Amino acid sequence: MSQRDVFLRHMPRASNTQKAERLNRARVLLQHVDQLSDAVEQLAQDCSISPRQAYRYLERAQQLKGPIPPSENKLAFTVKLPQSLIQRVRAYAVTKRLSISEVVSRALLALLRRGRGRG
Repeated sequence: MSQRDVFLRHMPRASNTQKAERLNRARVLLQHVDQLSDAVEQLAQDCSISPRQAYRYLERAQQLKGPIPPSENKLAFTVKLPQSLIQRVRAYAVTKRLSISEVVSRALLALLRRGRGRG
């Protein structure tokens, strides 16, 4: 195993917040830099990422119509539910091609929105 392989295995994935920040930085760079290669070099340096990653962010940033608002980081939230409800949530997630987290998030947000008008 090479040193590069060891390094790559221990690199954590960028959070959604980091991705938004990098895309917004790439968008600004594209507006102020004449050469794409200069933008790649600057973004790689600013964000401590590889030039290849920087290029990918710049490609995506070219398609943006405006800045991306940073999203909240997600945390684990453990609850106890009846097994039958868990099975229904899992089945619904599969049917809709969503993650279980997305299904539960949407359900909770809908419930909380409905409850606002009741004091």
